[in-house]
Amino acid sequence: HRVLLDAVRYLVDNGIKWRAMPADFPPWDRVYAFFRRWRDHALVKEFHDRLRARVRERLGRDLQPTAGVIDSQSVKADAVVGADSRGFDGGKLINGRKRHVVVDTLGLLLGVMVTSANVGDRAAAQVLLHQVADAHHLLALIWADGGYTGPLVEYCLATFALVLTIVKRSDDMRGFVALPKRWIVERLFAHLMRTRRLARDFERRTTSAEAMIYWSMTLLMTRRLARSPRGRA
Repeated sequence: HRVLLDAVRYLVDNGIKWRAMPADFPPWDRVYAFFRRWRDHALVKEFHDRLRARVRERLGRDLQPTAGVIDSQSVKADAVVGADSRGFDGGKLINGRKRHVVVDTLGLLLGVMVTSANVGDRAAAQVLLHQVADAHHLLALIWADGGYTGPLVEYCLATFALVLTIVKRSDDMRGFVALPKRWIVERLFAHLMRTRRLARDFERRTTSAEAMIYWSMTLLMTRRLARSPRGRA
């Protein structure tokens, strides 16, 4: 299992093709079968959630978060992505898919949903926040940008007992400004883009794209857990 884990993480981190798996690892079809089994049975999500709990525990946080941040990221899709799961984001001028994520205040992933890029943020947020609220019962506050305004605020409060707080950019701001709370999820997107397999959407299925994001976050969290307390200081 350790060798297969390392093989999948190598593929995600370096962005290689499945058939280009180095000879140091098992044959590519065995590694892909392992990836597919963990994807279809949600084992990668369970693995990810256990690591997140250990990171939060090491940092002195409760295992269950009480606040989070929601946002989306549009990415270009490779030619293998079918027309049924790709679309055009008119705001970002991107033909591809959109990653909708919810993170805690440490920037650790709480939930992810991949859709075609033409799916609106508010429509996707209703589904994603339902999944996240069911999994994290103590979650009470979510920060979001201006794209989530409107009826979604009342919907979240009435349906999930979640307070959706909109963090807007002031009209007086010029240039780059790190907005409160929103920078946390932007940092996660920056990490995902450093993982070469996620620099573009190469997956035929949206479930595979979501699994790749979970694998990418395992890279981040295992590195944090591997550091000694003295090294962090």
